[in-house]
Amino acid sequence: MKRIINIHPSDGVKLMLGILPFILALLAYMIASDMRLAENAGDKLLPSFSSIGEAIQRFAFEPSKRTGEILLWVDTASSLSRLAMGVGVSAVIGFFVGVACGVVPYVRANLSPFVRVLSMVPPIALLPILFIVFGLGEVSKVVLIVLGIAPFIARDVQQRVEELPHEQMIKAQTLGASTWQIIIRVVIPQVMPRLLNAVRLSLGPAWLFLIAAEAIASTDGLGYRIFLVRRYLDMETILPYVVWITLLAYLMDLGLKKTIRVAFPWFEGKRDDA
Repeated sequence: MKRIINIHPSDGVKLMLGILPFILALLAYMIASDMRLAENAGDKLLPSFSSIGEAIQRFAFEPSKRTGEILLWVDTASSLSRLAMGVGVSAVIGFFVGVACGVVPYVRANLSPFVRVLSMVPPIALLPILFIVFGLGEVSKVVLIVLGIAPFIARDVQQRVEELPHEQMIKAQTLGASTWQIIIRVVIPQVMPRLLNAVRLSLGPAWLFLIAAEAIASTDGLGYRIFLVRRYLDMETILPYVVWITLLAYLMDLGLKKTIRVAFPWFEGKRDDA
């Protein structure tokens, strides 16, 4: 008897099963929108696809009458620059702190408890403090992302270092390797794919912190635009912006996943379809 856990779908079936939930979600939205608009033609909660298409044409392809800029691309560029800076700084900090804590016992005893506690602090709760200390500019938004994901990356990298076979460290020392040589030639090559995987898994929280910061204090950005038009119940703009943010996040996740598979085919994370 063949168990269901051992039955794998073909590529075509896998693609069809993956697309099916999106089709059902669109059908459910279309039916609900038609029902609400039939009762009230001016309903703003679930606009029709045609109304959404007109809104997309307006903010994605037509220059703004006030600024002369195409709003979607200006907002996207602003948000992506902040996100890239925040995630980049977090990756560097998380990498060095994680490797140091995983390799050097004195550093682990000194920093590991602090990083563990810092990872438990809700970053959104620190947002008012960041605005007071760093102002309402770009720095506070980047710092929020760093505080939100750098401790997670550091802990994940440290765990990976500690999981490395102890025999590798012993053999390297037997061959006369110094601490720096062990870190550079034994630890770092095996930790790099875990770092990229940790960055990939932290993209969701990073977007959350970015949108929250832009919504509270910003003059551009995807989060700023969503919270600006919410007062007018402009779902025709909000829904496409949410879909666009989701698409950007998915493409970034896919890019990192492909990078890990190509650069580090031996890494166990290459089998992760999550």
